[in-house]
Amino acid sequence: MHPMLPRIAIISSALLVFLLLVTPVTATYTLTSVSYLPNPPLVPGGTQQVAANFYIGPSGATTFIVNHELQMQTSLTNARWNIQVIQNGRNAAQQSASGSAAFVNGAILSYSNNNDVILSVTVNGIVPQTPDAQVMLLQVEEIDNSNNVVPGSIITLSQPVAGQTVTADPTVLPTLTPPVVPPAPTKSAGLPCAAAILPICLMALILKKRDG
Repeated sequence: MHPMLPRIAIISSALLVFLLLVTPVTATYTLTSVSYLPNPPLVPGGTQQVAANFYIGPSGATTFIVNHELQMQTSLTNARWNIQVIQNGRNAAQQSASGSAAFVNGAILSYSNNNDVILSVTVNGIVPQTPDAQVMLLQVEEIDNSNNVVPGSIITLSQPVAGQTVTADPTVLPTLTPPVVPPAPTKSAGLPCAAAILPICLMALILKKRDG
């Protein structure tokens, strides 16, 4: 055997291990469904629910990296969280939380990669009063063991806010005075009578002259 072969094999193995160590970790979950109650647009001051399901894994030999965690946030006020882990169609774990953030430990998401794992998240809260056009209802991101966000892991669900009715001052249009139309000339009621009497008078004069 060539004396250089063992050394080449050792260097190649070390290089492979190095590449495995520096390979960046990517997100291991995807959004599969989401629903809103009531349907958007959101009404400031009104109650709102968002329910989302995420497919977990697989990530290598397991569905999720055991020493990672999921961080979830919402802009709803007085938020209440209901979180369920569904393994192969059955409820495997459940937890609840309150406030603007909730966390899911990777240990309850990590199964051998031949399992079908779903994370079901439901958030109920109050839509805040905001000048923004949208409100972030749910944001999920994966955090590694160095407390860094895993690249490509952020999923954000935002919805529009119903527009406020703006009461504007009524527009006062100038009053347009129509031109004065002179009344149509009317015939005097005495004219027809005079025209009728005149022939009678003439006839009477003629007859009087004849009699005289």
